[in-house]
Amino acid sequence: MAGSDQKGGYKLGGIISLAVFVKEHSEAVDYDLITRAGCELSDVGGRLSWSALNHFIKNTPPDGALMREIRPDLSQWSTTAKTNALLADIYDILAAINSNLCAKGSGKRAKRPKPYPRPGKSSAKKVGTALPQSELHKRIFGK
Repeated sequence: MAGSDQKGGYKLGGIISLAVFVKEHSEAVDYDLITRAGCELSDVGGRLSWSALNHFIKNTPPDGALMREIRPDLSQWSTTAKTNALLADIYDILAAINSNLCAKGSGKRAKRPKPYPRPGKSSAKKVGTALPQSELHKRIFGK
């Protein structure tokens, strides 16, 4: 966003770039400000600083009006996250039922199926343990 516009060979940045961006997407930014922060674009410069507006825009969630306007490909992930979690649960249940049905006639105990991977949950093994604060202090400061 910052530094994306050119004028006279110089890159525009800071408040100028932010103002240009807000002007292009004013309706979506204003809607997100009203619904998520309880303020409006008219509050910029008074109750809402330019810096705060910049941080708000940079951290707009994928399901916000601004993100739906500028990156519709990303906004769909947030709206379907609950559906994906539900589908993963259904997959796990069906996999458990299937493994039990397949093992029923053989007289063997069914292997537990691996759960469908969820976003944000890593199956990687954790290595090491956290150090107590006193031990960490000794290692850093040598005291």
